[in-house]
Amino acid sequence: MSLARAKILSLPEAISWRREQAAAGRRVVATNGVFDLLHPGHSEYLEAARQLGGALVVCLNADASVKSIKDPRRPIVDETNRAYMLASLTCVDAVVLFSDKEALGTLLEIRPDIYVKGGDYNIDTINQNERRALEAAGTEIRILHFKDGFSTTLMIKRIVEAYGPQ
Repeated sequence: MSLARAKILSLPEAISWRREQAAAGRRVVATNGVFDLLHPGHSEYLEAARQLGGALVVCLNADASVKSIKDPRRPIVDETNRAYMLASLTCVDAVVLFSDKEALGTLLEIRPDIYVKGGDYNIDTINQNERRALEAAGTEIRILHFKDGFSTTLMIKRIVEAYGPQ
């Protein structure tokens, strides 16, 4: 098994991994998202998230979840390959897929020390159910810098404009 594939965990494996991190004294940082077409904004965000603790777990929306929250034509890259691409990044220590519309259930099972969202959110615009539940569980919530000019939606738009019907 490749090093990257070994970082892709089922939820029970992620819970066990989390316990191992705690036993080793490492603070676990978690984030979640679609990460459809990886771009520099994703890379900077994930690197910054990892610097907040001793290990980073990315909770990744499964394909069915992406279709329901984004667009029926998404994701562009399927969940297996999105998970592999994320796991290939040195700043990512674990990836776990979730199929719900929200990551809350998965996050509460993993119980990260810190939960991060990108700067396109603020503490008042993140999912408030997630916020209350995570804060009640003792998880610190951090909002990280947003890199302007990069988004999957913008990338798709640029591709369509450049290579659309001719």
